[in-house]
Amino acid sequence: MTKGNINVSVENIFPLIKKFLYSDHEIFLRELISNATDATLKLKHLTNVGDAKVEYGNPQIEVKIDKEGKKLHIIDQGLGMTAEEVEKYINQVAFSGAEEFLDKYKDSAKDSGIIGHFGLGFYSAFMVAEKVEIITKSYKDEPAAHWTCDGSPQFTLEPAEKTDRGTEIILHITDDDKEFLEESRIRELLVKYNKFMPIPIKFGTKEINDPEHEPATITDKDGKETKEPKRKITVDNIINNPNPAWTKQPADLEDQDYKDFYRELYPMQFEEPLFNIHLNVDYPFNLTGILYFPKLSNDMQIQKDKIQLYQNQVFVTDNVEGIVPEFLTMLRGVIDSPDIPLNVSRSYLQADGAVKKISSYITRKVADKLKSLFNNNREDFEAKWNDIKIVIEYGMLSEEKFFEKADAFTLYPSVDGKYYTYEELFNKIKAKQTDKDDKLVILYASDKDAQHSYIEAAKAKGYEVLLLDSPIVSHLIQKLESTKENISFARVDGDHIDNLIKKDDNVISKLDDDQKKTLEEVLKEVIPSEKFMVQLEAMDSSANPFIITQPEFMRRMKEMQQTGGGGMFGMGNMPELYNLVVNTNSDLVSEILNTKTKKKQERLINQSLDLARLSQGLLKGEELTNFIKRSYEMIK
Repeated sequence: MTKGNINVSVENIFPLIKKFLYSDHEIFLRELISNATDATLKLKHLTNVGDAKVEYGNPQIEVKIDKEGKKLHIIDQGLGMTAEEVEKYINQVAFSGAEEFLDKYKDSAKDSGIIGHFGLGFYSAFMVAEKVEIITKSYKDEPAAHWTCDGSPQFTLEPAEKTDRGTEIILHITDDDKEFLEESRIRELLVKYNKFMPIPIKFGTKEINDPEHEPATITDKDGKETKEPKRKITVDNIINNPNPAWTKQPADLEDQDYKDFYRELYPMQFEEPLFNIHLNVDYPFNLTGILYFPKLSNDMQIQKDKIQLYQNQVFVTDNVEGIVPEFLTMLRGVIDSPDIPLNVSRSYLQADGAVKKISSYITRKVADKLKSLFNNNREDFEAKWNDIKIVIEYGMLSEEKFFEKADAFTLYPSVDGKYYTYEELFNKIKAKQTDKDDKLVILYASDKDAQHSYIEAAKAKGYEVLLLDSPIVSHLIQKLESTKENISFARVDGDHIDNLIKKDDNVISKLDDDQKKTLEEVLKEVIPSEKFMVQLEAMDSSANPFIITQPEFMRRMKEMQQTGGGGMFGMGNMPELYNLVVNTNSDLVSEILNTKTKKKQERLINQSLDLARLSQGLLKGEELTNFIKRSYEMIK
C-alpha cells in the first residue's frame, strides 16, 4: 500500500472547495458523470483507431445508492486507470490548477461553478462526501487500484480485487448532505444535468411488459374468453436519451421528430411550436442545436430561461443571456457547443470571443430561416405573423445585422387583414399618401375598435391604414423613421385626417376671425384647459364637430417609457394632455356660437365634448354616468 500527501501547497483545500461551491454543490454529480462519460468515449476512440486491443461493447454508466451504508456509487465501463495513472491524474494533475484557484478565489466566491474550469472536477465530490474511494481497473493488462482520501491532503493507494474494466467512485455522504441518498433527489439531478448524455446512464431497474410474451387466451367453464395477464420483466432503468435530435443531421429528421423532441424538452408545454431552426456548424467554431419559435403574442413578460445550453450533451445552464442574442431568449430549444466553457461565470462568457461569434452566427441563421419560410410559403408565414412578430420587432430594434436582413420578411398588416413587406407598402401608398412637403405618411392604428371612426375617415380618402399593435411599436417606428428616407408614421387618431396628410387644398372656414375668437373664448370657459388644448380647424362640413387627438410625439414618448426607453423625457409624471380639434365648418359648432343662452351653450359644448371623449374611450366613472343622464334628458 502507498501512502502520501496530495501535491498541493495549502494545508487543506477541501474546506475551500466546500465554501466556494456551496451554493451549487449539486453539480458534483454532473462533474463525476462527465468524467465517466469522457473515460468511456476515450475508450471508444482508442478501440476505433486500433490502439486498445479490447472490445468496446455496449458500456453504460451506473449510479447506485446505498442508503444504509450512506454511500453513493458512480460506476463506468470506460478506460479505467492503472495505479501509476491514479497517482498522476488524481494526486498531481487534478491539483495543477489548485494554487491558481486559491490565489484567485480565496477572498471571494466570485464563481460558484469555477471548479471544473481549473481541472478540479473530480474533487467536487468532497463537497458532499467525507471520504471518497476510487476502485479502478485499466483496459491495459495491469492490476486494479484502490485510492482512498478522507478530505485531508493524505491519501492511500493499494491494489484492488476488481476484475472488470472501468472505474467505480464511492462517495461516503456527509450527514449534512443526506439529501443525496434520496432516490428522488438523484433522479432529479440526473434528469436536469445528464438527460442527453451520450452514454446510457442506469439508475435502478424498472418493470415492463415482456415484448417476447404473447398472453394466451383462457376459456372458462362457461365458455367465456379472457386474456391472461401480460408477463412483466425487469430491465435496466436508463434515465437518459443518448442520441437527442440535435446530434443528428437535419436530413435524417422528419417534422414529427422535431415535435417529439420539443415534447421531450418541455413535457408540460401543451401547444405545438410554430417552427424550428436546426443549427449545425463546424467552422469557425462547433455548434449544434435546435431552436423553436413558440406562440408568443404580445406578451413582453415572457419567461425567458427556456433555451438550454449544453457542452457535449452535458447541461450547463438555462440562462443563456450573453450567449444567445437578447431578442432570441424568448425562443425555446437547445444549443450545444464544445467551445463554450463548462464552468465559468456569465460575465466571463459574455466577454469570450468564441461566444460573441456564436451569438452573431445564431442571429444570422435565424434571419436566413425566417427569410426562407417567408419565401417558401408566404401564406403560412402571414398566418403565424401575430405569434412571431414580437421576436422579429425586438430583433430589429436590438441587433443591427438582423435589422438589415429583416426587410426581406418583416410584414406590415393592414386593418383589413392584408400583409405587406415594406417595399410593397411603399409602392402601394406613395401616390396617395405623400404630403405637400413630399414626405410619405404611413398611417397606423393600434386598436381597430377603439379607433374605428378615425380608420373609416382615412379609408374614405382612399388611404391605407396599418394595424401595428405590439407593445414596442413606438420604438420600432422611431427606428424606421430614422433609417428609411423621407417617411413618417402617424397614428390614425393623432389628428384630423387632413392634418395627418397635409395636401395643398386648404379648406376655407365659414367663420371669420372675430367669430373664431368669440368661439374660442366660449369654449375655454367650459372646457378644462389642464386636459385639453383647443384648436380651431376648417374641415369638411360632414366631419365630426369635435375630435380628440393626442400629440404624436407626446403619446409616443409615454409608450416608449412604458416599455423601457424614453425615460429621459420624464413623461411618466406628466398629466394626460389631449388636443381638441373643433371643426369651424360644422353646423353644430355654428349653433354653439350663435346660441343666446349660456345654459344651452354649455350643455351643447359638454355633450359634444363627451361624445368625442366617448369615441376615444376616455369617458368613465361619474362623468360617463352624468353623460348618460344628460343624453336621456335631451331626447325626452
